[in-house]
Amino acid sequence: MSVETNETKIAFDQSYVSDFSNQRNEPKWLTDLRLRGLELAESLPMPKPEKTKIDKWNFTQFQHIVKASEVNSADDLPEYILNLIGKEDRTENFIIQRNSTPAFRQVSQELQDKGVIFTDIATAVQEHSELVEKYFMNQAVSVDEHRLTALHAALLNGGVFVYVPKNVEIEVPLQSVFVQEDAEAALFNHVLVVAEDNSSVTYVENYLSHSDDQQSVANIVAEVYAGPNARVQFGAVDNFAKGVTTYVNRRGHVERDGKIEWSLGQMNDGNTISDNTTNLVGDGSYADTKTVSIGRGDQKQNFVIRVNQWGKQSDAQLLAHAVMKDNSSAIFNGIAKIEHGATKANSEQTERVLMLSEKARGDANPILLIDEDDVTAGHAASVGRMDPLQMFYLMSRGISKHEAERLVIHGFLAPVVNELPIEGVRKMLTEVIEGKVN
Repeated sequence: MSVETNETKIAFDQSYVSDFSNQRNEPKWLTDLRLRGLELAESLPMPKPEKTKIDKWNFTQFQHIVKASEVNSADDLPEYILNLIGKEDRTENFIIQRNSTPAFRQVSQELQDKGVIFTDIATAVQEHSELVEKYFMNQAVSVDEHRLTALHAALLNGGVFVYVPKNVEIEVPLQSVFVQEDAEAALFNHVLVVAEDNSSVTYVENYLSHSDDQQSVANIVAEVYAGPNARVQFGAVDNFAKGVTTYVNRRGHVERDGKIEWSLGQMNDGNTISDNTTNLVGDGSYADTKTVSIGRGDQKQNFVIRVNQWGKQSDAQLLAHAVMKDNSSAIFNGIAKIEHGATKANSEQTERVLMLSEKARGDANPILLIDEDDVTAGHAASVGRMDPLQMFYLMSRGISKHEAERLVIHGFLAPVVNELPIEGVRKMLTEVIEGKVN
């Protein structure tokens, strides 16, 4: 049996998936989920992002397993990884994954003594099976949403698990670095972050690859659960190369008085579908999403930032700024859905897109779907080209055209970048933006 997507067959059948799961000593529930995902992938449709044709995008040509070596010391890691985790001011707790292989892990004894779990997903399903099963593709993301989530479940090969017990507040950030070192290595990464009642955690992840020429795939799912009165700060900088087709699905589930704050730098150079959805199910729940992006070359992207509000007095804040260069194009859909019964809920969103060339295209679509009368909501959106007067003014002061463009881009993105609550994400994102501008 084979799986067909976009008229291209994937050479992975039930036997392959079952053997792969058994080789990793996975529990039966995960093996069964993988096989169900493979079966569903035969019949489920592809996602249909608005105004973006993905029928010819590569979601199927890749190597599923390309192992990379572990290291005995963090200092033995390549220079570019050391720059991400910091040489002098390195975080105490981090996981490095190269291709789909855990390469290095460091977790402080203090966190372990508090019952905090921060480990790779393969170890987590072996050592904490029941705990992972409780949350894994259960409430936030479903295996049967569409073909890409089904394939994700079937071919999962990397990721991390974060668990923070009740009443535990982690003051230092946890960081993951996922590197696609081999040009053809696919990442089917699953990140699961669980913060129990009255807990707090800051989690930061980086995705990085180097291949512009060879084709590969990143199929990423992140599920974040904030229990009653819990707070999760989730930061990410995605920086996949041109040859990588990316599907990234980050979902949040927030209970009473819980909070999730997303800080997302989506800086890929390849075609990208991004879905960031937060479900505010508890009264007084809160979501804040800040996103920045730069498109360049012939890149095509589709971003959905959505908050579904069921909780009374729930609050959703969405802010997105994007810059489009060259022949790139992108769709930004900000969606606030206030359900019937979510009285006193509030939702505010702003999307702004700056186009730097005649052929660049960006669409910003703020959408309010309100089924309750006693709420407040607002939205703003703007799409426009670079103001020639700004360029003229800067260049008349002796600044080159390239440097003037650089200053305008940084100035346009700064209102979002400067508000990101995680200092490490701000720093990394600024460096990535500088690289793309140059």
